[in-house]
Amino acid sequence: MENNELQKIWKTIDTEINQKSKDELNLLLTSKTKQTINKFLAIIGTSVLICIGLLIFLTITSLNRRNDLIYLINNITLGAVTLISLISGLLVWYKIQNYKYNQPLKNWLESRIHLLSKGLTGSFSKLYLFLIPFLYFLTVLSIHVYFENKLFIDVLTTEESIIGLIVGAIIGLTVSYIAAKQIRKYQLHNLEFLKDLHSRLCRTS
Repeated sequence: MENNELQKIWKTIDTEINQKSKDELNLLLTSKTKQTINKFLAIIGTSVLICIGLLIFLTITSLNRRNDLIYLINNITLGAVTLISLISGLLVWYKIQNYKYNQPLKNWLESRIHLLSKGLTGSFSKLYLFLIPFLYFLTVLSIHVYFENKLFIDVLTTEESIIGLIVGAIIGLTVSYIAAKQIRKYQLHNLEFLKDLHSRLCRTS
């Protein structure tokens, strides 16, 4: 790739760039690309930690409420979905980290764009719209019933608890959807940046 073409690409990122050599520009572009990839890794890492924390909570509370069958079923269902999410997150993390760096930046970037696009724009990209209420209710019920120190069925037949759960659901789901939308918007913005950079690299290679 010609140095002046690299200069053009980098100027879209840093308008105050000084004249740099081809090797310096390649290093800068690689560094910027990795910084953007790390933003995705930070979100994945946070979700992995949340999943681990939730699994620990579910394990402890289930052991303490072994006499409540419905509560156990709720926790097992939530735990199964959380475990799948944890494994999925770890696999994506591994695939992103496992790709070799000793290849052209264009190829290195293309593999990551393909992987990230599957989750953000693929067939299951809207799955979170259905998972949020499902996971929210199971999680809230697990926490609420445990700290109420009553049987699951008793909590669901208490008027105060039902009203609290309904009000909490309205607020909690609204916040959850807004947060999910903002995170998704942030990820799509970074993905578009990577796609644009990859497109420019392809045109100038």
